[in-house]
Amino acid sequence: MLRTTFLAATAATALSTAAFAAGHSKDIVDTAVEAGSFTTLVAAVEAAGLVDTLKGDGPFTVFAPTDDAFAALPEGTVEGLLADPEALAAILTYHVVAGKVMSTDLSDGMMAATVNGAEITIGVGDAVTVDGATVTTADIETSNGVIHVIDAVILPDAM
Repeated sequence: MLRTTFLAATAATALSTAAFAAGHSKDIVDTAVEAGSFTTLVAAVEAAGLVDTLKGDGPFTVFAPTDDAFAALPEGTVEGLLADPEALAAILTYHVVAGKVMSTDLSDGMMAATVNGAEITIGVGDAVTVDGATVTTADIETSNGVIHVIDAVILPDAM
């Protein structure tokens, strides 16, 4: 019941946002740009040289941290990562799963392999979580995958 309520609320939020209303016709990068709340993520994707990949055929599932999520990192972290494209790419690819994984495909305790080779842990309970970050908006479909908005930047254990 809670999961159904969560999914309905997040779907309504996504549909009410003009940037997401266009949905399927735009790829992951263009959808994130139009949303306006992922400027740091888009800048990071550009700095890491991942734009062409995330504009590719996919499909990809992206757990996308908002600008507020990046702002919550310790001071200087984002600037340091932008200056280190290799470390930045490792973190960004930790937010990406190959294939299109919709919220209805998730289960509590599920492990998902990320593009960088590490695994993330999904939690399904009062809220859906990814390595402890809460999914605030789920199932934003794009032409090459799906975006799930998260409220924190997740980091691989090696970072």
